[in-house]
Amino acid sequence: MNEWSNLEVELIVTDYFSMLYKELTGQDFKKTEHRRSLLPQLNNRSEGSIEFKHQNISAVLINFGQPYIKGYLPRYNYQKILEDKVIEYLYNHKSIEKQFKDFADGDIVQINTSKDFTTLIVDPPEINLNFEEPKSIYSKSPIKTNYLEKEQRNLRLGLMGEEFVLEYERWRLKSSGNENLANQVRWISNEEGDGAGFDILSKNQNGTDKYIEVKTTKLGKDTPFFFTRNELQFSTHNSKDYHLYRLFNFEKKAKMFIKNGGLDTICSYVPISFKGQF
Repeated sequence: MNEWSNLEVELIVTDYFSMLYKELTGQDFKKTEHRRSLLPQLNNRSEGSIEFKHQNISAVLINFGQPYIKGYLPRYNYQKILEDKVIEYLYNHKSIEKQFKDFADGDIVQINTSKDFTTLIVDPPEINLNFEEPKSIYSKSPIKTNYLEKEQRNLRLGLMGEEFVLEYERWRLKSSGNENLANQVRWISNEEGDGAGFDILSKNQNGTDKYIEVKTTKLGKDTPFFFTRNELQFSTHNSKDYHLYRLFNFEKKAKMFIKNGGLDTICSYVPISFKGQF
């Protein structure tokens, strides 16, 4: 298959952002209709190749720290021309940053999600061992704010996610006949603040402590999450009993995966900030 031309890449980037705008503003759209409307404008492409390119665009946006279309899971093996055309689009349509900001800062009035905890847990994504932090993206992208990180700092979203997990843990223990242990589950970050290095102190079936860090997003399960040096150190020092609970798609049909171990082993990670001291 021939490489995508500049015009083809511009067309598919424009189409992607039209869908992303609708998703961020709560409008309905059908991905299939968008793919099929693109077909006559492209050089003998298949619907599968269009979907793959849409997934590449999701990866570009994630690397820039920006929201993406949840239905298009990121594929990171993309050509530089795609990154360039996304940057060009952002430069020419700076008004979209308002939607990014609303996504990150917006209040969650009511989550439309089920409390059926029996179907909540899914398999975690595989670790991408080839992931590398993109070079110089912050000097190129017209949007300097990392809105994925800013979403994670959304206080109400974080509190709702932690409360959701608190209910889940108590349900899990009660369902296994350990109501006495369920009564011992504590919301540490709410009671004592964020300095403990974890959010919820739960119990394993044998009564030992279980340290839970909750990370919540309205996007998909491949969305990067952010953690502090304190959280990293606590997780490595207590790796046997440390669990990451990753809540995703939180506003609608929330799902969650769980990973046990230190943050240095359960995910690929890169440093994104440093401390200078004299």
